[in-house]
Amino acid sequence: MGEVEVVVAHSERATLRVGDVFLKVDGDRARAEVEARAMALAPVPTPEVLWHRPPVLAIAALPGRALGRLGRPSTASPAAWAAAGAAIRTLHDAPLPPWPGRSVDELAAALDVECAWLVANDVLPRDLVTRNRRIAEAALRPWTPVFVHGDLQPSHVFVDGVDGEEVVGIIDWSEAARGDALFDLALLTLGHRERLDDVLAGYGDGPGLDRDVIRAWWVLRSLLTVRWLAEHGFDPSAPGCEVDVLRARL
Repeated sequence: MGEVEVVVAHSERATLRVGDVFLKVDGDRARAEVEARAMALAPVPTPEVLWHRPPVLAIAALPGRALGRLGRPSTASPAAWAAAGAAIRTLHDAPLPPWPGRSVDELAAALDVECAWLVANDVLPRDLVTRNRRIAEAALRPWTPVFVHGDLQPSHVFVDGVDGEEVVGIIDWSEAARGDALFDLALLTLGHRERLDDVLAGYGDGPGLDRDVIRAWWVLRSLLTVRWLAEHGFDPSAPGCEVDVLRARL
């Protein structure tokens, strides 16, 4: 038995590492079920599921290292980011999962609520929220749904190989669903916006690949998550994180 390492823990879920095994405990059994089903369906490398006894999911550790982490510079090569883009394209070209994702109307309603909260609680200046809301609304348009990961932060993409340029696994699938392809691309590059060209080089061209909409998703994601992060012990105002995205001139 190795030491127990708390990887992340908050009121909704916790992840523990014991040796080469990760134990994920999720208070929402439906979300844990989605994670297990999504990994079984996804046509990209995922961790091996060792066992699943709700509310606990046990998965094997992956080799390699994370592509990057929000708020920190990434040392991964352009080729590694391009490889991540290619893996995302493989996922987006796969058959849709049988469960839905959030609709445009649901996202618009959530945006109303979060913008009002940010202003009412003096978290951000009203003019900053108003400006970013106008940018975010460009993401609220009809899209052709694809199989999205839904929480595709660079810390969830592991790369390895001779030159560290092979995607060996993608973790944390609890938000996987049908959704907008550009959301996955935006979340991967949210804190590493200079890497967007590398990701798109691997992803390839296609209809609807609109950089302005990707930028809108950077802002929409940030507006929607500032409160959740603050209430769950994270700091959205840390350098390179969500508040910095909202203060940037995209």
